[in-house]
Amino acid sequence: MAERRLLVLFGSQTGTAQDTAERVGREAQRRHLRCRVEALDSCDVANLIHEPLVVFVCATTGQGDPPDNMKMFWRFLFRKNLPAGSLCQLDYAVLGLGDSSYPKFNFVAKKLHKRLLQLGGNPLLPVALGDDQHDLGPDAVVDPWLIALWDKILALYPLPVGLEIISPDVRLPPKYTLHYLPEDSPHPKSDLLQPAAPQAAPCKLHPFAARMVSNQRVTAQSHFQDVRLIEFDIAGSGITFSAGDVVMIQPQNCPEDVQQFCQLLRLEPHRRFVLEPTEPGTSLPPLLPQPCTIQYLVTHYLDISCVPRRSFFELLAYFSTNELEREKLQEFSSAQGQEELYSYCNRPRRTTLEALWDFPHTTCAIPADYLLDLIPRIRPRAFSIASSMLAHPERMQILVAVVRYKTRLSKPRRGLCSTWLASLNPEQGDVRVPLWVKKGGMKFPADPATPVIMIGPGTGVAPFRAAIQERVALGCRGNCLFFGCRHQSKDFYCQTEWEELVTKGFLTLFTAFSRDQEEKVYVQHRIRENRKLVWELLSSENAHVYLAG
Repeated sequence: MAERRLLVLFGSQTGTAQDTAERVGREAQRRHLRCRVEALDSCDVANLIHEPLVVFVCATTGQGDPPDNMKMFWRFLFRKNLPAGSLCQLDYAVLGLGDSSYPKFNFVAKKLHKRLLQLGGNPLLPVALGDDQHDLGPDAVVDPWLIALWDKILALYPLPVGLEIISPDVRLPPKYTLHYLPEDSPHPKSDLLQPAAPQAAPCKLHPFAARMVSNQRVTAQSHFQDVRLIEFDIAGSGITFSAGDVVMIQPQNCPEDVQQFCQLLRLEPHRRFVLEPTEPGTSLPPLLPQPCTIQYLVTHYLDISCVPRRSFFELLAYFSTNELEREKLQEFSSAQGQEELYSYCNRPRRTTLEALWDFPHTTCAIPADYLLDLIPRIRPRAFSIASSMLAHPERMQILVAVVRYKTRLSKPRRGLCSTWLASLNPEQGDVRVPLWVKKGGMKFPADPATPVIMIGPGTGVAPFRAAIQERVALGCRGNCLFFGCRHQSKDFYCQTEWEELVTKGFLTLFTAFSRDQEEKVYVQHRIRENRKLVWELLSSENAHVYLAG
């Protein structure tokens, strides 16, 4: 009998496709299939020719682009020299997650499905096109498609004699078990974030612990928004970057939230543990030291401030000893309860920690073994680099708007990374921030004589500050910037820097301060007023236009 094994590969930007892929993995487990769930770029694409059965779950980002964790796979798959029948032994299915308000709705899933077909793959089902815009979200498409998928798979790979599908009422084992170490066991000396020079350029699995040099508020104290210009020392890191590149920062939870979480779940923050995979062959979570403390796990790893997904409530229901709480949790995890869940979680941006407060009987019964199944890991955040290495060698600067807004919940919502960064004070000691650099989507002209028109309202000006610094260091004069903000006196970032460059003849600057007069004035008004100059630069000098918001 054919080996009953399934590979689930995902391409995910915000975590939704990964969450759905893990759901497919759990449903496979219930059908006694040997199943691996991996990011597309973590798997060796050349091995696809040996895989009998693969389900692809992929999101579409931006203008029809593949997510970051499937870009290498994407390039490989579309190589011209791949033989037409190379995947003829592969049974596959593609599940797409997208948003129909974008013109290239589910473009990646459609294109992947077509390419696998060209390479000889056998589709089990038509491609599924989950849509965020549907009243019930992508699950409106995903739920019935998965039912059809399991019918097809079980027809090809029937259940072994004597085995039944594990009922949804039965809780699956956790991915890892947590073994507490005796209180008196010796502590290892190593610190995970060694600022030592890495072997290669820092990356997601090996971030560089950069020292924060300064953290300066660049908006007036009376302004509603707190915006910071933050500088890091990257000497000895091996990091290089150019204008348009992006820095990825790995944030952490605030101490008050960590303390509350530990109290709610009755966890001892200083207890140390080692993780053991339940299934042999499962790799340990990256960036978690072994042994590890509960405090470290909750501070650096578990995303207790994210808005919880349907799968969170589904797993939580299994631990509930309280009938009322269990009924509510089961409703939130059912297809019919999705509108209710949206109103409870997504619309008010309720966090995982706040949801746990609302189910106290269930929360104190959560076994520690299930923490990594229940709560996703903290995702890194991307910021445009706002400085040039030519102007500031061994330094990197970013412009950060601290995210804070109101919903119907009494407590204001706060951005995890921006709030954490704003709270750090390098004057009070050695402050380290884990980071690495990624190539950005903006490429500035190689020919220094080519003029550039940059339109950067608000913090959108960050990549243009890097570009202007870089171009000025190379002696380029054709720099034209349209900058917009609310008030000249409150949020005109880098004002003195721009004015100096204007005086020296390196920059042509147009500003729009929307609230400084009766009529609101925005950058588009300034572009219209200066249309002659803009057209002249475009038609006669082949200027490049860049826009960031």
